Amino acid sequence: MVSTAKNFLASLTAEQRASVVFPFEDDERFFWHYIPSADIPKRYDRPRKGLTLSEMTSHQKALASALLSAGLSQQGFIKTTTIMSLEDILRIMEKDTAGRRNPERYHFSIFGEPSAEGTWAYRIEGHHVSLHFTVVKGKATGNPTFLGSNPGEVREGPRAGLRVLGAEEDKGRALMTALTPEQRKVALVAEKAYADILTERSRKAALAGQPSGLLESKMTPAQRKLLAVLIDEYIENLPGELAEQRRQRVKEAGLNVYFAWAGVIEKGGPHYYRVQSPTFLIEYDNTQNNANHIHSVWRDFEDDFGVDLLKEHYTSAPKEHGHDPHK
Repeated sequence: MVSTAKNFLASLTAEQRASVVFPFEDDERFFWHYIPSADIPKRYDRPRKGLTLSEMTSHQKALASALLSAGLSQQGFIKTTTIMSLEDILRIMEKDTAGRRNPERYHFSIFGEPSAEGTWAYRIEGHHVSLHFTVVKGKATGNPTFLGSNPGEVREGPRAGLRVLGAEEDKGRALMTALTPEQRKVALVAEKAYADILTERSRKAALAGQPSGLLESKMTPAQRKLLAVLIDEYIENLPGELAEQRRQRVKEAGLNVYFAWAGVIEKGGPHYYRVQSPTFLIEYDNTQNNANHIHSVWRDFEDDFGVDLLKEHYTSAPKEHGHDPHK
C-alpha cells in the first residue's frame, strides 16, 4: 500500500495532487456514498472529492489501478473493476449522453502522507464502489467495504449472463433454502424486502435494537458450513492480512452470529439478508430495478475507518505524542 500510494502520488502534477491529498484528520475521510458521482451535489450540496480516472493520464491510471489492487485480493479486484465496467452497460441502456454513467468516474483520495511508520488512509469510490483503507504504524484495516451491481445480472447484449455479485446472492439463498420451515420462520424478519441496506452510508455501523434472525447456535453443522461459506465470500475480497482480521472477528463471535432474511426466497424476487455478530455486520439487498440491482457491505462495529486501530495506537503512544486516548 505504501509503495503503490507513493508511486501514484509521485506521478501527479501539483494541481492533481491538490485534488487527491487531504489531512488525515479531515472529516472528509468519513464521507462516503455508493450513488453515482453526478448525484452527490444534488443530494449533499457538495461534490464527491478526489481525482477521477478520467482526469488521469494513461500511466497515472495504471498506478491508480496498482493502488486499488494493493487493498484487494484477486477476487476483490476482479469484482471491483467489473462493477466499474457496468457503467458502460448502464450508459447504453439509459441512452446517457450527459456523462452520468462513466466507468472512469471513480475517485481516488489519500489522507495524510503514506509511510510505513505513520498514520494515513486512502479511499476509492464511485457508483457502487466505496473502499476505505487505514494504515497505522504498518498495520492496515479495510472497513467499510461496499460493492454493488446494476444490473445484478446482465440480461441482453454481448455480456448477457454476467453476474458480478452472483456468489453473494446464491450463497445467501443456499443457506436460507437449507433451513427447516421452523428455522425459516425465525430467520425471516420481514415479508417485504427493505428498499436498501439498513445502515446505508452511516459513519458508524449501527442497527436499532437487538440482533434478529436465526442464531448460528440453532443451526445444524451443515447449515453452519453454508453460513461460513457465505461469510467467506465477503472476507476473501481482501488480501491476506486484512482477510485474516475479518476471520478473527468471526472467530471472536463464535456461534453468536445471526442470519436474517427479508422478502422473497425464490430467485428473481426482491430479497435482503444480513449476517450480524457483536463485532461485524454483512448486509445485502437486491430490490431495485425489479430485483436486479444489488447492494452489499461489510461493516466492522469497532474498526470502520480504522477507529479501533487508531485507539490502540493512541493508547500505547507516549504522552508527548500529543493525543488524548479518551477524546
